[in-house]
Amino acid sequence: MKKILTAVMTVGALTLGLTAHAACMDPSVSARQGTSQEMTPLALEQRPFTSHFEGRGAGERIVGTWHVVYTAGGAPFAQAFIQWNSDGNEWENISQPTLGGNICMGAWKTVDHLRVFRNHFGWLFTNGIVSGYFNETETDEVAWDGKSYSGTNETKIFDLKGNLQVEIAGTATATRIAP
Repeated sequence: MKKILTAVMTVGALTLGLTAHAACMDPSVSARQGTSQEMTPLALEQRPFTSHFEGRGAGERIVGTWHVVYTAGGAPFAQAFIQWNSDGNEWENISQPTLGGNICMGAWKTVDHLRVFRNHFGWLFTNGIVSGYFNETETDEVAWDGKSYSGTNETKIFDLKGNLQVEIAGTATATRIAP
C-alpha cells in the first residue's frame, strides 16, 4: 500500500510541481504526514437503533449522520463523519490535517431503490494557500435497514486552471450514528 501511495504522491508532486494537500479525500496526505494511516477504525458506542427505513428508498435511508472508513489500494487511509441531508446536500469532516482542508461538501441524488450518487468537492492547499481542488464521486448501496452503506469512489485532483493532475480510486464503508 505504501508503494501505491508513494507512487500517487510522486505523480501528484511532479504534475503539480508543488506539494498540494487534498486532505478531504486524498490518501496521499495520510502517507506524507503519517496521520490517519495508523489510526484504527473507531469503536463508536452504538446506541440502540430501531430502523424505520425498511421498505423505503435509498434516498430516504441515507439521510442522517454516518461514520465512514475510506480505503485506497485496499488499505484504510481515513475516517470521516458525514451528514447526508434530505435536501440533497451533504458535508464531511474527515480525519485529515485541518490545514490541508478537512471539511468538504457536495450534493447527492437517488440512483435507484438501493443506491445513491454523491458529487463532492474540496480545496487543495499548499503552505496555506489555495493551489487546486478535488472532485470525488461516489456511488453507495444503502442497506435495507438503513444502518450501513458501502460503495466505490473516484477522486480527481485538479490545479487551479482545471487541469487534471491525479485520479485515485477507492471504497467507502459506513455505519449510521444513531440519534
